[in-house]
Amino acid sequence: MKMILMIVALMLAPTVAFAAGVPQATCPVMKGNPVNKSLFVDAEGYRIYVCCGGCVQAVQADPAKYIAQMQADGVELEKAPAAPKAD
Repeated sequence: MKMILMIVALMLAPTVAFAAGVPQATCPVMKGNPVNKSLFVDAEGYRIYVCCGGCVQAVQADPAKYIAQMQADGVELEKAPAAPKAD
């Protein structure tokens, strides 16, 4: 019985890991370049990290393109912080 449970767990593990997504580690514009966590664009409820100022401009010009691209690649995007409410 333990063997069967272990086999089922091993078969499901990749599915669970893929469904969870992976955190963003590379720039969506300059693919392969590591992100600089101090450079980002908040758009459509997500925080998109980039590697340089030029990539900030590219993401600002078409954030939906980069969001869709990263989601298709299995990247789990970080939620952008909520804007403070005006009193």
